[in-house]
Amino acid sequence: MNFPPSSSSRRWRNGGISRAGALLPLAGLLFSVLSGCKQEEHHSADVWAVVNGTEIKRDEVDKYYKSQVPPEGQKPTQEDSLSLKLNVVEQLINNEILLERAKKLNLEASDGEVEDKFTEIKSPFTEEEFQRQLKTRSMSVDDLKRDLRRQLSIQKLLNREVAAKITITDKDVTDFYSTNLNQFNVAEPQYRISQIVITPRKDPQIRNRKNDDATNEAEAIRKSKMIVDKLNSGADFAQLAMDYSEDMNTSANGGDLGYIPESSLNQSDPNLKKTVLGLKPGQVSQPILLKDNIRILKLVAREAAGQRGVNDPQVQQTIRDTLRDRKEQLLRAAYLAVARDEAKVRNYLAQQVVEAAGKLPDAAKTAGVAATTPAPAPAQTPVVQ
Repeated sequence: MNFPPSSSSRRWRNGGISRAGALLPLAGLLFSVLSGCKQEEHHSADVWAVVNGTEIKRDEVDKYYKSQVPPEGQKPTQEDSLSLKLNVVEQLINNEILLERAKKLNLEASDGEVEDKFTEIKSPFTEEEFQRQLKTRSMSVDDLKRDLRRQLSIQKLLNREVAAKITITDKDVTDFYSTNLNQFNVAEPQYRISQIVITPRKDPQIRNRKNDDATNEAEAIRKSKMIVDKLNSGADFAQLAMDYSEDMNTSANGGDLGYIPESSLNQSDPNLKKTVLGLKPGQVSQPILLKDNIRILKLVAREAAGQRGVNDPQVQQTIRDTLRDRKEQLLRAAYLAVARDEAKVRNYLAQQVVEAAGKLPDAAKTAGVAATTPAPAPAQTPVVQ
């Protein structure tokens, strides 16, 4: 720190004061400045981080922590719990830094953008279902809209400052193809399949957007007929899978199973293989009654065996997506690092852990981590990973 010359130093030069007397005012000034710094950094116990003066509190961290703890399975140890909380605090710090940048660049999401996203998220649910989802997450409508505004604002910032600056040239595509030829050699026919699964039993926890669960064989058959009627009326297969499929592994992504080699079909139920081989790309099957479930399949695409050329549209798109993802991850990490260097950040939770010297501080404890159902919005998870 630099201090202005004091009157005592001038008196020293004039010979009218002793050395000890000359140092007292300077020492007092230094003590005063350091005391002022401590006062500025004072915070209440529930503040776990501060970003440019904005506080991140314990209850906010706990909310996101609970959304990331699996509802079933073994309860995390206190060490694992604290480690996850440290990660959440870091994510929230990064989000706050980027949100401030978005505001400075006039990129904060508008009320209209927030309302549009809110309506999109809410639309698959009845009002009762939507309110139940919010209650399960201990969220209000205002909480959800606040998180949506933050998420949309940060995404607008990253789109302009990162994604918009990425270019993929034809040479980039050709070079990648030349060095990764084996990736585009299909050894056997492949089938890209999507599915809707209906089980004739009550599941402990349903993962579809409608929270819809057939609990017996009669309900499962009625449900499959209802879905077929919607498909025949022009409904989108992926949207119906997200709304009604009872397969926890695929419902969230529209039932997409990806590309399945023909040899893998040989290991499945003969009825499934026969159905897939009989479909044309874009076609949807009738409900297939299996031993423990009912399935409706859609053949999205079929690929023959052989080497794919560099001019194949799918090859081109795959390479461009891969290169863009790589560059975006790199630029995003660099952009965040620069933004963080320019911010004033204090992580008090991390400080607690260090000061505990191997013991577990109270922060390791989280009250009321209960089973949760899917949130009505992805905004429950911090944006920046």
